[in-house]
Amino acid sequence: MWPLLFGNFVIGTGVMVVPGTLNDISSSLDISAATAGQLISAAALLMCLGAPLLAAVVAGWDRRRLLALSMVWYGLMHLACTASTTFAALLPLRVVTMLSPAIFTPQAAACVGLLVPEQQRGRAITFVFLGWSVASVLGMPIGAFVGGTLGWRSAFALVGIMSLASAWWVWRAMPDGVKPPALSAAAWAKTLRSPALMLCVLVTVLYAAGQFVLFSYFAPYYKHKIGITPGELSLLFLWFGAFGFIGNMLMSRNIDRVGASRSVMIGVGLMSVSLLAWPLGTSMVLAALISIPWALGCFSSNSAQQARLVAIAPALASASIALNSSAMYAGQALGAGAGGWMISRGGMDDLHWVGFAVLVLAMAVSAWATSFARPHRA
Repeated sequence: MWPLLFGNFVIGTGVMVVPGTLNDISSSLDISAATAGQLISAAALLMCLGAPLLAAVVAGWDRRRLLALSMVWYGLMHLACTASTTFAALLPLRVVTMLSPAIFTPQAAACVGLLVPEQQRGRAITFVFLGWSVASVLGMPIGAFVGGTLGWRSAFALVGIMSLASAWWVWRAMPDGVKPPALSAAAWAKTLRSPALMLCVLVTVLYAAGQFVLFSYFAPYYKHKIGITPGELSLLFLWFGAFGFIGNMLMSRNIDRVGASRSVMIGVGLMSVSLLAWPLGTSMVLAALISIPWALGCFSSNSAQQARLVAIAPALASASIALNSSAMYAGQALGAGAGGWMISRGGMDDLHWVGFAVLVLAMAVSAWATSFARPHRA
C-alpha cells in the first residue's frame, strides 16, 4: 500500500504544481495570469475525459506494468516541460502529462481490492487515497516554495524526479498478474440512467467549479490583494492543506453518524462560508483564518460524496466513482476557465462571488438528489 500512497502523493503534487507556481509561469513566459490558468483548465479537461476512456483501454493490462509506466510517463513529461520556453510549447506538454493522473489514481484504487483480504479493503483504499491529502499538506506548499524561489521549472523537475522514484517503487513492490475485472456495459448504462446518481455527479461538477474559479488563481490573487511573497504563499498553502487533512479525518470519523448526504451538505456549506467572507481577508493572518472553513470542507466533501454514491447503489460503485472523478476534473476545468475569463476582463475582485453562487447552487442540487434518492434507489 505504501508505494501506491506515495504514487498518489506525487500525482497530487504534480496536479497542484501549476496553481502554486502560476505567478512565476506568468512572468517567465511573459503571459497573463489568465492565460497561464489555461494550463489548469486544459489539464483538468484531459483528466475528466481520460479517466473513464482510459479505464476501458487498459482494462486487460497487468497493473504492475500499467502503474509503473504511468509514473515513468509522468516523470519524463514533467522534465520535458522544463525545456519549454513559450506557452505554446508548454500547454500541449502539460496536457499529455495529465494522462498519468487519469490512469494512476483510479486504477490504483481498482486494484487495491485484489491486494488485501476483503475485510481490509475499505481501510486499504482510504489509506492509498491519503496520498492526495498529504499532497495538499506537503506537496502543494513545497511546489509553491520551490517555484517561487528557484522558478517553476525547478518545481516541475522536482515532481519529475519524484515520479521516477515512484515508478521504481511500484515496480519493486507490486506483484505480477493483478488484473481487476473491467466494468460491464450494462453497469455503465444503469449508472447513467440513474437520476439519483447523476444528480450527485452534477453536485461534484458544481462544487469543484465553484472552488476552482478562485482556487486556481490563489497566487496572482494574493499577490494583487496583499502583496504576498513566495514564502508566505507556501505557508498559506501549508495552512490550507493542514486543515484540509483535519477536515478529512473528522469526516471519516463522523460520516456514519451524520450520514453521507448531510456530510456533503456540511462540507459545501463550510466552503461557502469562506467565499462569503472572502473580502475580509485583507492581511495574511485574516486570509488564513477565512480559508479555514473552505479547507475543512474541500477534501472532506469529496470523500463524503464517494460514500454517498456507494450508499445509493453499492453494485454500481465502480462506475459511479469513476464518473465522480471525471466530474471533479470537469468542474476544475470549468472553474479555472471561468476564473481566467473574468480576470482577463478585470474581474479578479468578483471571483469569490461567482464561486459562492455556484456553491449555493451545488447545495440546492444536493438537496434535490437526496430527496430523489429516497424513493428512487438506483
